[in-house]
Amino acid sequence: MKRRRIARSCGVFVMSLVGAAALAQSPDTYAERDFSRVDKIDTHVHLYGELPIFLARAKSDAFRVLTINVNYADFPPLPEQLASAIALRRANPARVAFAATFDAQGSDRPEWLANTRQQLDAALAAGAVAVKVWKDIGMQWRDPDGHVVMIDDARFAPVFQSLDARGVVVLGHQGEPRNAWLPLAQMTINGDREYFSAHPQYHMALHPEWPTYEQQLAARDRMLDAHPGLRFVGVHLASLEWDVDRIAAFLDRYPKASVDLAARMPHLQRQAVGGRDRVRAFFIKYQDRILYGTDLTRGKDQEDAALADEAHATWLADWKFLAGSASSKSAEFDGSFRGLALPRAVIDKVYGVNARRLLPRAWLASDSTTPGGRAKTP
Repeated sequence: MKRRRIARSCGVFVMSLVGAAALAQSPDTYAERDFSRVDKIDTHVHLYGELPIFLARAKSDAFRVLTINVNYADFPPLPEQLASAIALRRANPARVAFAATFDAQGSDRPEWLANTRQQLDAALAAGAVAVKVWKDIGMQWRDPDGHVVMIDDARFAPVFQSLDARGVVVLGHQGEPRNAWLPLAQMTINGDREYFSAHPQYHMALHPEWPTYEQQLAARDRMLDAHPGLRFVGVHLASLEWDVDRIAAFLDRYPKASVDLAARMPHLQRQAVGGRDRVRAFFIKYQDRILYGTDLTRGKDQEDAALADEAHATWLADWKFLAGSASSKSAEFDGSFRGLALPRAVIDKVYGVNARRLLPRAWLASDSTTPGGRAKTP
């Protein structure tokens, strides 16, 4: 979760004057100056508490957000997260939407299902527009007999059936980056190396007693096979961040699935070092099924202003990579890469159209945007 804060240091972008000039002359792509003029959605943040400075920054940068509740020890308890998300939503209905989650601990007990259904019903009634299932399923919980609780376990089937019947989107984080199963020295991204050094409980190379990378993803896929109608978003590029061809195969296999980009931009940039055309072609082919997200997270002691500054730097760096064409370098890996200069229509979908189609109740209409999705010029 905190990995994103390290990984986003990739955003010391060195803009090429030649590249910037070429971009400015192209009517088919956005320029850097368009950043605050285009209405955008970050579909993957983790917020709690009052955040007036962050929300003001989001408005000036033309961003709306989806804050996601997660059963993570570094975050407040789930009831606190939910209450905070509801309060943020009610105070900022055009700017903030939220996703609920549930606690898988104790899911072997007979009362768990009824309690979970009741909790999810209450969260959805309070405005939740999606439900998150996190990596604690598959990487943290065991039954009393020692059996690892996986996402395709029959105990979760009634929950997914109910969400499917109601058309509720499920956000799925199963497994981790493939780097988590590698020794630190073999990891491809410096941010992953630092994150797993600080969070050894998720450095799976140290924990062979838990399922492997491929076993984690296979359980996720079996769950999707069992619920073919489920509207599913594989967050963090469906944990296939290391290869756009693997992500493409996942999307081909599950036509109702989408992916988000949260905390995985450096992996795409690394692939762009020697394969920019392949990465760009992936975005263009799957433009209707990719959601922009960052994994921006308010740290335990982080001030509102610091989060606002971090958000602006992250959002702008990502815009330069996706919309721009300049040559850049990253602190995350060796080598330089060029921005993808995605067509305007693709940028519009990745940054908002797809999210609004998938989550039509998420962000209320506001007079701060024009009907076409372009923010009014400040």
